[in-house]
Amino acid sequence: MPSNHCRARARDRANLLGRPEFLSLNQTPRSTPARRASQTKQPPPPPPQQQQQQSQQCEGPEAAGGKEPCRLPEEDCMQLNPSFRGIAINSLLAIDICLSKRLGVCAHATSPWASVRSMVTLLALTGHGIPWIFGTLVCLTRSSTLAGQEVLVNLLLALILDVLTVAGVQKLVKRKGPWEMSPSFLDYMAMDVYSFPAAHASRAAMVSKFLLSHLVLAVPLRILLVLWAFLVGMSRVLLGRHHLTDTACGFALGFLHFSLVETVWLSSSTCQTLISIGTLSWSPFS
Repeated sequence: MPSNHCRARARDRANLLGRPEFLSLNQTPRSTPARRASQTKQPPPPPPQQQQQQSQQCEGPEAAGGKEPCRLPEEDCMQLNPSFRGIAINSLLAIDICLSKRLGVCAHATSPWASVRSMVTLLALTGHGIPWIFGTLVCLTRSSTLAGQEVLVNLLLALILDVLTVAGVQKLVKRKGPWEMSPSFLDYMAMDVYSFPAAHASRAAMVSKFLLSHLVLAVPLRILLVLWAFLVGMSRVLLGRHHLTDTACGFALGFLHFSLVETVWLSSSTCQTLISIGTLSWSPFS
């Protein structure tokens, strides 16, 4: 009897699972053709060049012929450990730019000292290279003494040396002024286009030192000459044309030009030969 009872229970369970609502529990899920196609379908392989690039990126610089990976430009990289020298130089440049902009009180018509801008411009014009070269040539044609002609010829050579040297350094450095201002016509003529070094400061320092060394002047005139050279250099800072460091380097360069001219000082006979060549009256047999 117990065995018959167990068989009956098993038969009832089989009949229960055979009903339509329970057929899905006994059958494995059938995949549709669209599902089978999506499962068996694979993405197309990438082109050979893309595969090579991906393999080089994954394998590293050793697999790419030992070449280092491309680096970002230097301006896009941040130096996490700058040197003490770099920090000091950047700090000094920042201070220089800040002070130069604060001192540019005559840079524009709306500046705080705009009322004296014309006077400062006139003061800066007294240190321009073109008036000094033209004035030296006029004085040389009017001079009748050998000593005076000797001094004027050496001064003319010093002015030409100053203009060419400053223009060359400015072309190499190409530093712009604290304020974005276009050069004037006279600046283009004297090749004074950039900011470093300050051409007016260099010329004023050289001329003042030259005149103090070769002209007999009273003490008040000597003081005024030194004051003039300093004010000419600072006038360009007030006009927003140069930084303070540009003016300081210009003064140093002017003293260097004077020392060079004193070292290669042309004698009176050499100056007379140059004057004869310049006036087209020189003869090699005279």
